[in-house]
Amino acid sequence: MPWREQSIGIGERSPSSAVPSADAPSAAAPAPARHRIAQATVPAGAFTMGDSSGDRNRADGEVPRHEVRLSGFEIDATTVTNADFARFVDATGYRTEAEVFGYSAVFHLAITAPEQDLMPPAAGTPWWRGVHGAAWRRPGGAGSSLHGLEDHPVVHVSWNDARAYCDWAGRRLPTEAEWEYAARGGIDGAKYPWGDAEVDEGGWRANIWQGEFPRINTLEDGHLTTAPVRSYQPNGYGLWQPVGNVWEWCEDRFHPATYRRPGLSGEVVDPTGPEDGEERVLRGGSYLCHDSYCNRYRNAARSRSTPDSSMGNAGFRTVALRPTDAPSREDS
Repeated sequence: MPWREQSIGIGERSPSSAVPSADAPSAAAPAPARHRIAQATVPAGAFTMGDSSGDRNRADGEVPRHEVRLSGFEIDATTVTNADFARFVDATGYRTEAEVFGYSAVFHLAITAPEQDLMPPAAGTPWWRGVHGAAWRRPGGAGSSLHGLEDHPVVHVSWNDARAYCDWAGRRLPTEAEWEYAARGGIDGAKYPWGDAEVDEGGWRANIWQGEFPRINTLEDGHLTTAPVRSYQPNGYGLWQPVGNVWEWCEDRFHPATYRRPGLSGEVVDPTGPEDGEERVLRGGSYLCHDSYCNRYRNAARSRSTPDSSMGNAGFRTVALRPTDAPSREDS
């Protein structure tokens, strides 16, 4: 099971151990009342998608920049919290893939578990350990809990888990284009949701790593791992922490040449990503981002992982269904 630095998690779990269908919530009609997160209204408009700062990561496919026009939509002002996800689990009995597989990826300084629960370090990324028993209710392993973390983003949820929540709530995941447009907060071409000022200019603006990665975090922003979802300041559209804190799953499949595919030479309307690909897009970076190895806490930055991957620094936010969206979409 290769673990990847970019996708910061456990990838390519065995298809034979996929979550049994009995664990999934039923495909009921949309029920927006189940979803209690405040909404940010993003107006219809056009923007230039892709890296404009020169900070791109070559393998991520952040260029070429291209014009995108989007219909208006409503998106969660915050990521889904532990309290939000608990309501879903309590209502459905859903078991996440981390719970079914019996382990998930935890950053080494955040582990709260006995040595016998730890898997060998990931090749190339020794700061990640597979921890038996780590899951959304026990983010650090067997010795941890959600006490005091009710308003923190839920983590150790896979793309499949996020989609299951969406089906229950009558929602969907944002497309990659919607995510970037919303994250920009109306400031087209900016590096960050607040503009081009660096993340620590005038006080910390996002939850990322400070110090010497991966051994010493000086905690200048106050957090070793996740922060409450309404920390720092929202962007121009009212989104809290679209960058930093936790990576966010998007609906799209990932391909490094997505922006180079035919049809992107002119303005693109409501793109939904490539039709093929085993991995799904992650956006926004996390509390582990640091310029020395990962500068993906930027509007244009892209990452990816397999849809069954889970890790301690990835969550999600959701978007309201359009009239043309089906209430339950089968994963293909």
